[in-house]
Amino acid sequence: MNAEQTRLEDRSHPWKKWGPYLTERQWGTVREDYSAIGNAWDSFSHEHARSRTYRWGEDGIAGVSDDLQYLCLSVALWNGRDPILKERLFGLTGSQGNHGEDVKECYYYLDNTPTHSYMKMLYKYPQRSFPYEVLITENRRRTRQDAEYELIDTGVFEDDRYFDVFTEYAKIGPEDLLMRVTVWNRGPEEATIHVLPHVWFRNTWSWGLTDWKPSLRQFSDETITLTHPVLGARWVYFEGGPDLLFCENETNVRRLYGVERPGYFKDGIGDRVIHGDHTAVNPALCGTKAAAHYRFTLASGESREVWMRFCDAKTAGPFREFKQIFSRRIQEANAFYRARQKNLPNDDARLVQRQAFAGMLWSKQFYYFDIPQWLTGDPGQPSPPPERKKGRNNEWMHLNNAEILSMPDKWEYPWYAAWDLAFHCVPLALIDPDFAKEQLILLTREWYMHPNGQLPAYEWSFGDVNPPVHAWAAWRVYEIDRKRRGGKGDMDFLERILHKLLLNFTWWVNRKDAENHNIFQGGFLGLDNIGVFDRSAVLPTGGHVEQSDATSWMAMYSLNLMRIALEVATVNHVYEDLATKFFEHFLYIAGAMANVGGEGINLWDEDDEFFYDVLHLPDGAHVPLKVRSMVGLIPLFAVEVLEPALLDALPEFKLRLEWFLHYRPDLAGLVSRWHEPGAGERRLLSLLRGRRMKRLLKRMLDETEFLSPYGIRALSRYHHDHPYTFHADGQTFSVAYRPAESDSGLFGGNSNWRGPIWFPVNYLIVASLRKFYAYYGDDFKIECPTGSGRHVTIRETADELAARLSRLFLRNSDGERPVFGVCEKHQADLHFRDYVLFYEYFHGDDGRGAGASHQTGWTGLAASLLAEE
Repeated sequence: MNAEQTRLEDRSHPWKKWGPYLTERQWGTVREDYSAIGNAWDSFSHEHARSRTYRWGEDGIAGVSDDLQYLCLSVALWNGRDPILKERLFGLTGSQGNHGEDVKECYYYLDNTPTHSYMKMLYKYPQRSFPYEVLITENRRRTRQDAEYELIDTGVFEDDRYFDVFTEYAKIGPEDLLMRVTVWNRGPEEATIHVLPHVWFRNTWSWGLTDWKPSLRQFSDETITLTHPVLGARWVYFEGGPDLLFCENETNVRRLYGVERPGYFKDGIGDRVIHGDHTAVNPALCGTKAAAHYRFTLASGESREVWMRFCDAKTAGPFREFKQIFSRRIQEANAFYRARQKNLPNDDARLVQRQAFAGMLWSKQFYYFDIPQWLTGDPGQPSPPPERKKGRNNEWMHLNNAEILSMPDKWEYPWYAAWDLAFHCVPLALIDPDFAKEQLILLTREWYMHPNGQLPAYEWSFGDVNPPVHAWAAWRVYEIDRKRRGGKGDMDFLERILHKLLLNFTWWVNRKDAENHNIFQGGFLGLDNIGVFDRSAVLPTGGHVEQSDATSWMAMYSLNLMRIALEVATVNHVYEDLATKFFEHFLYIAGAMANVGGEGINLWDEDDEFFYDVLHLPDGAHVPLKVRSMVGLIPLFAVEVLEPALLDALPEFKLRLEWFLHYRPDLAGLVSRWHEPGAGERRLLSLLRGRRMKRLLKRMLDETEFLSPYGIRALSRYHHDHPYTFHADGQTFSVAYRPAESDSGLFGGNSNWRGPIWFPVNYLIVASLRKFYAYYGDDFKIECPTGSGRHVTIRETADELAARLSRLFLRNSDGERPVFGVCEKHQADLHFRDYVLFYEYFHGDDGRGAGASHQTGWTGLAASLLAEE
């Protein structure tokens, strides 16, 4: 067993207590919004962030903290030209960006281990003045039909006039952390940079909730001591005797509000370094925020290092084995990943997968949000506007989160999202299955899950409805973990999460089936702008939409819970009854899709051979909404294959199942040929029988429709020349193929499901096809691509899709990575080309990355696809 695996399995030492838990954007979040109208972006701006104290967290560049974020470490920089310290990543707000919020920086997650014994991140800092105003002005000028204006487009990296700033961490022990910042001058001339490693306390003392305040104090020229009532005494060592600067992590009310108040405020270190204001820092060399100030003038191609050590004991010779520890931890990280990458075909695939894992691990974040406290306000602060008590999230008064959670993207989406997190856990399970299981359980705990059984969606609206994929993720994580355990699964985990998901399933059945006919609505269901109109809002036509995707998700959910119940039933037969319940739910849903409300309405269109949403009007009329989108492919996900040995081990379930199929042949005929065993005598449960599946796959694998060189598009390319149009109440609603960024402001305008390639649904397509293959075997062939004359098995089709998705990140025959599009610097520059970005979604034709640039996140599923290939 390698050293990192040993640490990972060590239950006696808190190796994960310190990690990359600092977010990259705390400003502009719902948590920090105390406005009456809920305008989070304007309530706490980037400009305010350097001078104003956060209530619910901290942010920084390449930052770490303890798992309750009492203390934070990060890096700040100054190039001698910028008007402010580079303490945090800059980006546009939702209203400033022509496609919504967007980070405008170049940074990369390069390495990380599950215990964070070694971590590495790169930030590229321009030597020219950072173009803050240019980015705001130009993006505001552009329309939704224009491309986003990125940092690299401004010319600040021309002639390579920038610094590469590599920040690494290595743990000597669970409470002993080394930090190394290596700065390279990539430019053609000498250039100066200021490097300021920071240490500070999250402000817990200004809110009237505690009577203690921690402190930082200079102990010697190289040492800061800190005292904290929870963390105790700690020491921070800086190599080389830099200037040590101190201030308080408190709001500069003079700067922001014109209120005179003595003190040394949050922005004091920046004022001292940039403006030479010695009165901005504490001459007594103490405070709650501190930095070590290094200044380097580097020749072209030269590098310098900054060394820091943070530990829980006073240490003589703190840097004596500094290089050796880093070398050892890097070797151990290599050994850990080498053991998991034995089957990958080449170094490039290993590089891509390892950076995907790095992104997954760097995207952990301490997330703190106490809804009752947030709505009522703090005793040490003015009372919030009374409107808030009836505003956002007022129905989630039980919610009180203070844990490490996997984020979609720590700048663009620095808050957990229920359905994103479920997908995160699949690649995470490959390297840290315990963390993956803990994450899934966490969202079902009573301080997350609503008392009515609903899972919290995300902080903008915890009550929104996301696809019910939690059970699918739990089963997939269980399977991955079972393989790691040598065939023995974690039954306690499975049974525990099953009990909580029963509550969630009941909530779905009671709340989202408007007509009690097993046809579900649910709203936007994570697919943002995919519909003809906003499915979460009141329809302009009145009535409601019988959603093909919501109903298919519930069919999938039923099968997922059935499979979990069957597994638990192998050790406790009581659960056979539950498995039967979910099997029956699945059959009723299948029947309802074929005959909505008993009125002969079918969500499957025989002429188009596709599934559509159906608009149910107030007068009782039904109108199919004939948009060829991912909505119509989601029925593929409702598939389960049962092994004969499992059925033989559960005779009561098998008997009940046989009875039901015998006495309800109308339903049985819709979902499977139960009495026709497939390969290996397996049995199939699916919304799609062979013929219908072939017809749906024919359209999905058509390169003029869904099949892209890089995966399955979310909307058929057919709608490029044939937009779908619907007229209602004097308005025209249209859906057209848009392969990259959205051209509408629906759902903020920063994501688009009308054409691009999205990893979560593509991964589910691949996984579903592999299940179908387990039943049909090698004799069942389909044409892939449609019209090619090439007939392959379903497994080979799944492998082809997985390869196309992986192709986004891997170098092609020209040495280029499609994810980078036509950006020559990213494609060819030695210092850019092997730093991979895992975007939110991808151009439906050429594969260029779009949306959030660091969504590992669910695009970390790329690591899973590479492992499964």
